[in-house]
Amino acid sequence: MNVDIAIVGAGPAGLCFARSLAGSGLSIAIVERQPAAAIAEPAFDGREIALTHASRAILERLGLWQRFEAGEVSELGDAEVIDGDASRGLLVSAADGRSPQLGWLVPNHLIRRAAYELVAGQPEVELMTGREVRGVAREAGRIVLSLDDGGRIQARLLVAADSRFSQVRRMLGIGARSYDHGRRMLVARLAHERPHGHVAREWFDYGQTLALLPLNGDRASVVLTLPPQEMAAIEVLDDVAFAADMQRRLRGRLGTMGAIGTRHVYPLVSVFADRFTASRAALVGDAAVGMHPVTAHGFNLGLQGQATLAEAVLRAQGEGRDIGSDAVMDQYRRRHRAAAWPIYAATRLVVRVFTDDRAVARGLRGAILRVANALPPFRRAIAARLTEAG
Repeated sequence: MNVDIAIVGAGPAGLCFARSLAGSGLSIAIVERQPAAAIAEPAFDGREIALTHASRAILERLGLWQRFEAGEVSELGDAEVIDGDASRGLLVSAADGRSPQLGWLVPNHLIRRAAYELVAGQPEVELMTGREVRGVAREAGRIVLSLDDGGRIQARLLVAADSRFSQVRRMLGIGARSYDHGRRMLVARLAHERPHGHVAREWFDYGQTLALLPLNGDRASVVLTLPPQEMAAIEVLDDVAFAADMQRRLRGRLGTMGAIGTRHVYPLVSVFADRFTASRAALVGDAAVGMHPVTAHGFNLGLQGQATLAEAVLRAQGEGRDIGSDAVMDQYRRRHRAAAWPIYAATRLVVRVFTDDRAVARGLRGAILRVANALPPFRRAIAARLTEAG
C-alpha cells in the first residue's frame, strides 16, 4: 500500500491529526492494534478530560465539539489547590481570566468516539484495525512499515501516536526520559450531598493526593493517587465501602457520598521523548510527551501538538513541498518542544514539591500557596492561559 501519511495509533491524537487533514487531498492509513469495535464504541474509562478554551476551539474546528451531548459537558468554573490539612488554598477563578468558566470537562471515551466517527467518514482515510507494526525502514525517499500480517505500507510521512509506551518510537531509534512515579491513580464518579459549585479541587494531602472534578448535578469525578500497596486495598472494596472511604478521605467536605459506575486504576508514568521527529517521522500525543495528570495539561498539549504538525504539513502541501522533509519536521519539532518542555518541567516540579511529606517540604508547600494566593497578577496569568482561545 502506498499513501502520503501513515499514522500508528487510533487514539485521540492520531485521529484528530487525521481529521485536521480532511479535504487536503492527502491519502492516509491509520494502523491500530485494537479491533474496530473497540475504537468505534470505546468503553467508559473513568477519565474526565479538562479542556481549555484553546482546546475547545480546536475541537470545534474539527467538528468534534458539536457531537458532544450538552448533558455530558460540565463547566469548570474555578480551581482550588489545597495543601495538607489547610481549609483553604490557592483559588484561581474564571473571573481572573474574564470568562464565565476556566474550561470544560468531557469524558475521554466520548472524545474518542466523536473523533472516530468523523475520521471513519473521510474518503481519503483507510483504517486498518487489529494490526500491529513490526518494523520501520526507509527506502528510496519513503518510510516503510512492516505489519504483523505480512502487509507493507509505504508513506511520505510516518506519525507515531501509539501512547507514551510507543513501540514505533523505539523502532525509530528515539529514546525517552521516562519517570515512574511509584504511584497508582484511581478514577471514579461519586454522587455527593453538598454542591460543588463547579469548583475543581486539587488536594495535596499528606500520604495521598486527591482531585475533585465537578460534573453536572451533585456528582464529581474523584482522582485518588496512592502507593500501589495502599491502592490494592481500595480496589477490593465494594461500592458502599468505597464511597464511605472516599467520604472519610475527603473529610466530609461534600457530605455523604455514593459510588456511581465503575472504578479504573492506572499507573503513573511520565514520558518526554528525546526527539519529537526523525527522518520522515514525527511523534504526537503521549508518544511525544506523556504528562502526569496533576496539572490536567496532557490532552490539551497533545491536541495542540497535532494541530502544530498538521499546520506544517498543510503549508508544505499547499506550497508543493515534500511533507516529510527535514525542514517540515524541524518546524514541528521546534514549535512543539517550545510549547511542551516548560509545561512538562513545571508539572514535574509541582509533583516533586507537593508530594513530599517531609516537615521541611510541608512548610515550603504551604508558603508557596500562601504567596501565590496573595499575588493577583499570578492568579490572573494562570486564568488567562486557560481561557485564551489560541
